[in-house]
Formats: sequence, C-alpha cells, structure tokens
Amino acid sequence: MKYYAVIDTNVIVSSFLSKGSIPNQIVDLALHGSIVPLLSDEILKEYIDVLSRNKFDIDSHDLETFLTNLIESALFLDRTISEEEFIDSTDIVFYEIALTGKKEKETYLITGNKKHFPVKSFVVSPREMLEIIESDQKSN
Repeated sequence: MKYYAVIDTNVIVSSFLSKGSIPNQIVDLALHGSIVPLLSDEILKEYIDVLSRNKFDIDSHDLETFLTNLIESALFLDRTISEEEFIDSTDIVFYEIALTGKKEKETYLITGNKKHFPVKSFVVSPREMLEIIESDQKSN
C-alpha cells in the first residue's frame, strides 16, 4: 500500500541527526518504500535552506544524494489555500500541500510539531505514521 505524505522539515532534520530513529525510518520509507512524499518548490527550498545550515554539519554529498532521491520519489503539487491560523507562518505551505493531496488520495502531514498545526486526523507524528503503516500491514 502507498501512503501520501507531506513531511515537515523537522522530521527531515531529525532523520539526518539521528540514524535509526523513527524520523529516519519515515524518511527511508519516503525514499525507498511505501510513503510517496508530496512536495512543492517552496518546501524543497526550505529543506535545502535548513539542511544547509552549518549548525547541522550535514555532509554536502549526503545532502545532494538525499535531495536527488527525494525529488525522484516525490509528487510536486500546487497549494490549496487554507483559512486556518498558524503559529508559524512557514508551516502553512506544508498544510496546504497536504490539503491538495487529500483531494485525490488519503494524505498525511507528518510533523514533530503537531501543536503548530490545526488539530486534524491527517496531521500525525512520525510514530503515529509508523503505527498507521504497521496496523494496515497486519490487517492485510
């Protein structure tokens, strides 16, 4: 089964900083497994800007490989405008791309900061996303 998901930048950063972590498992599923990442040019730009920060000390070759694989795996979508209020205005694009995805397929927004988003069943933590996948695999 394929799952469509917008992955918040904090999950991507956590994946780089903690190999074998739940966020790392999510990113691995997005690159090589059952999660189809949903992107926009704005999201991709944020990934690049944040992951390129010196404080994360991410090897440029690793970053380039990740971005290449991500782009090859992803579907690029346009935003569906939302009237929701956000704590951090940079989070809006993630939510709006998820709304676009939801028009066609069941779509999730995977974030480590659920409190930054409206309370919706499709806004899930990395752990919750893994639980959804594992539950579906057991029932099939």
